[in-house]
Amino acid sequence: MAEFDGLVYSLLYWAAQALTVWAFVDALIRPAAGYVAAGKLTKPGWAAITGLAAVVIFVTQMPLSLLGLPAVIAAVVYLVDVRPAVRGLRRGNSW
Repeated sequence: MAEFDGLVYSLLYWAAQALTVWAFVDALIRPAAGYVAAGKLTKPGWAAITGLAAVVIFVTQMPLSLLGLPAVIAAVVYLVDVRPAVRGLRRGNSW
């Protein structure tokens, strides 16, 4: 049974690490003007939050810990709320 628990925790770690890295990379590739236009926190702010989340998950290797859970929540908030708002804006001139 201990092997199963280890497998579950390993899967949770890798899933949380993938989620936070995805949020960080996505925050970096979006144009900075889109964050302001969508009324969200600035690009450096979200890059710092999601980058710190990825580092916390990597260092602690416990996504369900006192620091890991807020890191995962921050990445989920970015991916569910900020990313669609920034991604939905058109680039360039609307003419």
